[in-house]
Amino acid sequence: MIKDNLLILRNIYGYSQEEVATKINVSRQAYSKWEKGASLPDIVNCSKLAELYEITVDSLLKTEKSEGIGIIPPAPKGKNIWGTVTVNDRGQVVIPKGARDKFKLMAGDNLVVLSDDEGIVLISKEKFEEKINKIMEFASINNDI
Repeated sequence: MIKDNLLILRNIYGYSQEEVATKINVSRQAYSKWEKGASLPDIVNCSKLAELYEITVDSLLKTEKSEGIGIIPPAPKGKNIWGTVTVNDRGQVVIPKGARDKFKLMAGDNLVVLSDDEGIVLISKEKFEEKINKIMEFASINNDI
């Protein structure tokens, strides 16, 4: 519910209820009622809240839950949190259907696995090659200067 997202987002950003209310031009009491679930913000205030937290109105309204985690905070605009997956004994995972649909992943598609110290990223082989080719092209242009 929206009340859960409001509480999570406010705490992630480190705001007090008063600060959020001031930023979107409502009373602290009105905001407090939204966070308690006693009332709901109108669409104009939902838009202001989404802008404040850099998320979509849609993600503000929906509460995503994941087994073992609980409520997942709304993802920033252009980002997604797909939930959790379990690694099987062969190191395999099932990519959530929403992610497969969004990126049009089909059986047999090739993905490149990238990582840093915090996690793993999958990118289509074609997109990866496209990005590498652009980098190499840029490097060769700048090398000629």
